[in-house]
Amino acid sequence: MVDYIMLEKYAKNKSVLLVEDDENIIKETKELLELIFSNVIVAKDGDIGIQKYLNYKKENDKYIDLVITDIQMPKMDGIELTKLIYKENSEQLLIVLSAHSESHYLLELVNIGISHFITKPLNYDSFVHVLYTKLKEANDNKNDEINSSIVVIDKELKWDKELNQIYQNNQIVKLTKKETKLLELLLKYPEKTLSVEAILNYLWLDDENNAPDIANLKNIISRLRKKIPTIDIENVYGFGYRINLNYTK
Repeated sequence: MVDYIMLEKYAKNKSVLLVEDDENIIKETKELLELIFSNVIVAKDGDIGIQKYLNYKKENDKYIDLVITDIQMPKMDGIELTKLIYKENSEQLLIVLSAHSESHYLLELVNIGISHFITKPLNYDSFVHVLYTKLKEANDNKNDEINSSIVVIDKELKWDKELNQIYQNNQIVKLTKKETKLLELLLKYPEKTLSVEAILNYLWLDDENNAPDIANLKNIISRLRKKIPTIDIENVYGFGYRINLNYTK
């Protein structure tokens, strides 16, 4: 069942490219899409479709969120269009409109990687349901990607692996370059002890004029502990350091 409130949320600020040569289908489908998406782009064949797809990326520095394409079209069919789009962006969310008479094309489309088909003539309830399902999947996958970039250190601390940034109670903690590099290294291998030598080599890798110094490393760790009192950087005597994750405690 379609949750229309969530559908509106999933489609908010999303763009869609409809590639279709049938004027009647264009008119009806475009009107429906405009009720859901904030930006609806139409192309009447695959050749125009790929041009508009690439132009959108160039002008907006991001890809169109959803492409809906017919199979049989003049100049460039939907199969060739799909191949070009996947070559440009293998993660593109793409739905194919398929007439029953075009079933012999489906195996090739499946081999390309398409798993989302809508049968023509369109049943608009089914069409909206497919849109809702695919947008929900895309939203869930995006959230999974975001969550996977976050390391929870403890109930107050989180580390963003993409940004190399630590947050305490959702507030950024300002760190020096060496402090950031140390956390980046330790959090690549949480709960694992890294030797002092390995840490020193990593921190001073780009410093040709400065030799690694254990005293400097101790100063970095001391400053980190003052800035972030709850952080658990453990000194394993005679070997090195490790960071302990305490989010379950």
